[in-house]
Amino acid sequence: MGSDTLMGTAGRRESVVDSGTAYGRRTGQRTAHEAQDPAPAGAAVAGAVRARQQPSCRPLWVEEPAGRSRLPDPVRVAAVRAVLIISVTLIQAVTAFLCTMAGSWLAFPMVLSSVASTVVATWSVLDVWVTRQVWSQRHGVVSAPSSTARALRRERRRVRRQERAVERTQERIRRRGGRGQLSHP
Repeated sequence: MGSDTLMGTAGRRESVVDSGTAYGRRTGQRTAHEAQDPAPAGAAVAGAVRARQQPSCRPLWVEEPAGRSRLPDPVRVAAVRAVLIISVTLIQAVTAFLCTMAGSWLAFPMVLSSVASTVVATWSVLDVWVTRQVWSQRHGVVSAPSSTARALRRERRRVRRQERAVERTQERIRRRGGRGQLSHP
């Protein structure tokens, strides 16, 4: 790997040599600016100083595609709910501990509410797991033979095939002008 690929912004700017002419990074050729305007050495130095003072027009960041796909909406909602419940439970546990250490009358009610919150927090984590499993099975992510999604897709395909067959039959009857029917409407 060449050193020019690892240079920062300072390495990308033109360097001013003792004679006052600006050269390109690796080519040894004069830059387009220098070739158009052969100015004295002082002007080249002033131009380099002005270039450092002006802000660059590069974007602040470059968006890259996400490495993982986003969680499905129901799973994300359950996960956010679980995080909120767990955070409240931790706050209650810390408060109960501090009240116990201080000998406050609030210690006993806080311990009871912490126990109840722990049960609810456990349920919320299980809710995230169950919601994820249900979503995966309904939307065909799990490719096991017992997958509900596969049976649902098979049923939908069968219904679509029947509808297309009925449409083809109706189209044939329309093209014939109603001939071949036992009765005309």
